[in-house]
Amino acid sequence: MESILETADWWVLGAYLAALIGVAVWVVLQKNKNTEDYFLAGRNVGWFVIGASIFASNIGSEHVVGLAGTGAESGMPMAHYELHAWIVLLLGWLFLPFYFRSKAFTMPEFLEKRFDSRSRWFLSVFSLVGYVITKVSVTIYAGGIVVSELLGIPFWYGAIGIVIFTGAYTVIGGMKAVIYTETLQTIILIAGSLIITYLGLEKVGGWEELRLVAGSEHFNMWRPISDPDFPWTGMLIGGTIVGVWYWCTDQYIVQRTLAANNIKIGRRGAIFGAYLKLLPIFIFLIPGIIAFALAKQGVLTYEKSDEVFPVLVKTLLPVGLKGLVAGGLMAALMSSLASVFNSCSTIFTIDIYKKLKPLTEEKKLLNVGKIATSIVVVLGIIWIPIMEKIGGGVLYQYLQSVQSYIAPPITAVFLLGVIWKRVNSKAAIVTLFSGLLMAALRILAEIYQTDLSGALLTFATINFAHMAIFMFILSVVICISVSLATNPPDYSLIKGLSFGTLSAQDKQLNKESISAIDIILSVFLIVIVVLVLSYFTG
Repeated sequence: MESILETADWWVLGAYLAALIGVAVWVVLQKNKNTEDYFLAGRNVGWFVIGASIFASNIGSEHVVGLAGTGAESGMPMAHYELHAWIVLLLGWLFLPFYFRSKAFTMPEFLEKRFDSRSRWFLSVFSLVGYVITKVSVTIYAGGIVVSELLGIPFWYGAIGIVIFTGAYTVIGGMKAVIYTETLQTIILIAGSLIITYLGLEKVGGWEELRLVAGSEHFNMWRPISDPDFPWTGMLIGGTIVGVWYWCTDQYIVQRTLAANNIKIGRRGAIFGAYLKLLPIFIFLIPGIIAFALAKQGVLTYEKSDEVFPVLVKTLLPVGLKGLVAGGLMAALMSSLASVFNSCSTIFTIDIYKKLKPLTEEKKLLNVGKIATSIVVVLGIIWIPIMEKIGGGVLYQYLQSVQSYIAPPITAVFLLGVIWKRVNSKAAIVTLFSGLLMAALRILAEIYQTDLSGALLTFATINFAHMAIFMFILSVVICISVSLATNPPDYSLIKGLSFGTLSAQDKQLNKESISAIDIILSVFLIVIVVLVLSYFTG
């Protein structure tokens, strides 16, 4: 296997890795004194770093490779997911004030404060298993492929090397190491990808030429409701349900905003993260369409969609810049991996270990967090051969659909929990378990669909994004029905954790945290989202 990098590229890549190690070492020297330091970076992180970290956590190497591949194959429909930028605003404006008032470290801990310990246990175990089986495994697998292709080394060396490198600075430095290295990684990733977009457009002959060569269908986000892969109803409504779960309730993302000193900085970080979230359309999806057009023009060739981004790097970039983009791709991989390592260790330490042993001193909890991260690293490595057997592309699509089944009940419980004070702990746990049952039945039906007929076959084959809509409606109905059929919660115990339980002081503090510039920037972002939705209509 031959590397696509030349001597100058290796120097650039080496300089980038040296800078990354420098940042990690600087963070390690700022000793973590307690769990707040280790898991939430001492709650003293600025809005720029929070926004960059939100973006870097979201963009994994499988995201880069997958989005460029989808752009080449199907065009713009997946842009619906990238326009979830407005949902990141929802995190800052709707959810974050409640999270801050609860003083929770984790999302399961927030559920306990709003409902009871059963909801906390459910979300803790559910999140941990989900992270190891999905986020860790997919990121390691895709990362192994990317690193082995870029550096010309065997898959195993690439996968294990990157896991150990990322795991080391995450274990030693905690959240600070994750969040500050991610800021550097965001800058590198965006710079490298913008260069590819620019050179690609130049090569293809400009924007209008790209539209002409690729064809109108590749620029159409709005596929008919009957479309088997990307019906616009599923993309817009089902995608939003999954988006609220991912951006507003998942430890993996929310933990970044909780590292802020106050609501204002946390919200501003979310607004900045929302702007960055718009970029993947232009730096990953559009390059995919460019590759499709260049292939039609005979400039480049690729056999399968996953090769699109590496082929673009190889074809378009001069020596030196290839090293920068290789660094960007590795940055995407490491930032996602570091985030999930840190989230796993936070949930295990705070929601499971500390819950079982509440009198444990801070120093021991720090060590437990480090051991937990190390175990997740080892589990990730053990999972690699299983991932190799299953295969990357199929699994990535499968995981996209699985997210559509696990998101609806969690979205319903969090959303109704903060909007409506009447929702009680019984309603929360019944909704979560019934949602898990629905998800399990759907996955089993998908696996055995060849043996099914009639209504069961319809249940197994309905588009995954449409399934998310039906599951969400059912979850909301269950949550409201159980709440009304049982006793209301003790409102004195959930003060400040739901609309209707806010004190005059809570309302005043919330009012003081709002500034005109944040409102203007938020409205402007929504205008951009609407304009993009209007432009890409084929």
